[in-house]
Amino acid sequence: MGLALVHGRARAGVTAPAVQVEVHLAGGLPSMSIVGLPEAAVREAKDRVRAAIQCAQFEFPARRITVNLAPADLPKHGGRFDLPIALGILAASGQIPAEPLRDTEFLGELGLTGELRPVDGALPAALAAAGAGRRMVVPAANAPEAALAHRVEVLAARTLLEVCAMLHGRKALPPGVAPRAAAAAVPDMHDVRGQHRARRALEIAAAGGHHLLLVGPPGCGKTLLASRLPGLLPAPAEDEALEAAAVASVSGRGLDPARWRVRPFRAPHHTASAVALVGGGSEPRPGEISLAHHGVLFLDELPEWERRALEVLREPLESGVVTISRAARQVEFPARFQLVAAMNPCPCGWAGDPSGRCRCPPDAIRRYRARISGPLLDRIDLQLEIPRLPASELRPDAPPGEASAAIRRRVEAARDRQLARAGRCNARLDQAATLASCRLQAADQALLERAVESLQLSARAMHRCLRVARTIADLDGREAIGTAHLTEALAYRGFGTAEPAAAA
Repeated sequence: MGLALVHGRARAGVTAPAVQVEVHLAGGLPSMSIVGLPEAAVREAKDRVRAAIQCAQFEFPARRITVNLAPADLPKHGGRFDLPIALGILAASGQIPAEPLRDTEFLGELGLTGELRPVDGALPAALAAAGAGRRMVVPAANAPEAALAHRVEVLAARTLLEVCAMLHGRKALPPGVAPRAAAAAVPDMHDVRGQHRARRALEIAAAGGHHLLLVGPPGCGKTLLASRLPGLLPAPAEDEALEAAAVASVSGRGLDPARWRVRPFRAPHHTASAVALVGGGSEPRPGEISLAHHGVLFLDELPEWERRALEVLREPLESGVVTISRAARQVEFPARFQLVAAMNPCPCGWAGDPSGRCRCPPDAIRRYRARISGPLLDRIDLQLEIPRLPASELRPDAPPGEASAAIRRRVEAARDRQLARAGRCNARLDQAATLASCRLQAADQALLERAVESLQLSARAMHRCLRVARTIADLDGREAIGTAHLTEALAYRGFGTAEPAAAA
């Protein structure tokens, strides 16, 4: 009778819970069973493991083999347990030493020839292994990604035979090396002509982490402006970048290790479903809002989205997380993103344009804007109407806009003030921190109360106006919020409060 224990990692959301692969060899008719809530791909591991062991010139035991994946109540998915199972069988049969298995975790899918193939979720597994104080052996294709977790020793292996040679002490596996972080190639604000008020709103949004809605006729530059926001944001801290990279790692879409320091920018099509936005599936995967974690989510043609898809954004905009509930379990994905939305002011797109080309009746404009619910609009801090640019500002010799680098320096200075004062950006202040950081003079408080009554703002919208005013003051380098800061913040809350005018 033989018994062996090998350490592995499962995948549950963006976490990697520890799994102990217990292999027991007993007498009886030759057979192999895998227990511990395995799904189909895990159950099929016995055929892959048998062929891989035999191709590596080891003996597959003609015994009764029981493989237990503990804890038994944790669902196990994919081929990530192939390598631990194979090593457990070899250790239990005495073909490799069991002692080196104690301080090492193993991850990888086996081909029939013994080749190690990559699996998803290598980065969360490496981060978890670092917390457990163990080193990790992964397929060579996963090594650059796993090596992003700097506090863990990552070893890269190409075949089962190489891993066994390492355990015997005959050959050292090469360490995983994280690639040099690539420079972020993002569009520059230098290309944006005119639109000074929109540029100002974009700078405020970047400085405070505020959500932004751009409303304007076709071709006025809404998408152009939104695509420039990532270039204004400060570089993410290491823990933020690792969180975002971990989400990409488990998404099934793959992670480019060279771009792990680049803030994500997601722009799904307006036909995307609610599940595509928040994530889901029988084996839950992150959706677009989680893939935009610590980055920007751009929703173009906002009224064309399904109402249900838009409404699922309301809770993540407040909490920064998405919880996907299934009958058997719950999975939580981070979703601390910055929303930038764009829309036309009416069905034809030209309401309010000086040309007078809009022929939409007021009822049609109301119905069009009513596709976006009030509670969702309430959560968007900056709501800006953008006019059509005159042709003179689009000439090739027209003066270019200010470069993103100069704006980013002001944004970083404002962020530094916010972090020193409250430890977070202004958009994430809770109610108590908002009241403490956004105090007004008596005259400005009266002005705010009159604006709340005239614009019919909710308490949430009022607090968001205070946070925007605080950001404007930070950009201005002021300790206190002044009247100019408050009035500018209030000017970004006017969309949707006025009745649409009849077409000329």
